[in-house]
Amino acid sequence: MNKNLRKAIIAGNWKMNKTRPEAKALLEEIKPLVANAEGKIEVIACVPFTNLETAVNTTAGSNVKVGAENVHFEKSGAFTGEISADMLTELGVEYVVIGHSERRQYFGETDETVNKRTKAALAAGLKPIVCVGELKWERECGITEEVVGKQIKLDLWDVTEEELKNVVIAYEPVWAIGTGLTATPEQAEEVCGFIRATLAKLYNQAAADAVTIQYGGSMNAKNAAELLAKPNIDGGLIGGASLKAADFNVIVQAAVEG
Repeated sequence: MNKNLRKAIIAGNWKMNKTRPEAKALLEEIKPLVANAEGKIEVIACVPFTNLETAVNTTAGSNVKVGAENVHFEKSGAFTGEISADMLTELGVEYVVIGHSERRQYFGETDETVNKRTKAALAAGLKPIVCVGELKWERECGITEEVVGKQIKLDLWDVTEEELKNVVIAYEPVWAIGTGLTATPEQAEEVCGFIRATLAKLYNQAAADAVTIQYGGSMNAKNAAELLAKPNIDGGLIGGASLKAADFNVIVQAAVEG
């Protein structure tokens, strides 16, 4: 991390877990543990749609921000089951995860729809956490940079340099999502560094240096400190470990101290 240049962010991605009472209980447990992170790093809980209002109310007055796990690209209309960016901001949501590998794999998300969602989120005042990453087969074929570079260029198409200030990038190698496998710190740093270099080419070095790039592939309490010690890894998008207050706190503290 380089906190002099950019914000460090630890975001929990709860996925399809927790009822409202369970969400409230977990957040109440998390809040005092991470209170010392205020002013040092950003702490976010990205929760299912049904938990958003509970999460916003429970975290009020604390340093824990609330994010959604997806957003639609239209403001309104005949899109059964979808949620617009305006609906999220009206609730008090600040962040939204876009293009997670599970959305791409199971629900047909493409770079085009990721770009549309990102633009819609920014227009509504949300801060998108845009996810990119390669499949295991793509890594084995040696085309990680081609895949990730293409995603960055397409997902951020027509995003201005001013808008980029509110964008977070999460590098999540698909082969490390929910598998227990983790990129080595060196592998993660290499790709996060490549992402920053790609942003520098698309915008400029100063703009690229200001972007928070998270690592999102099975970061946990045991490996967080080593990953966060790398200069281009500015935080984590945390899956399973975010559902356990103690484990999530270890990751937060590693970022606070890093």
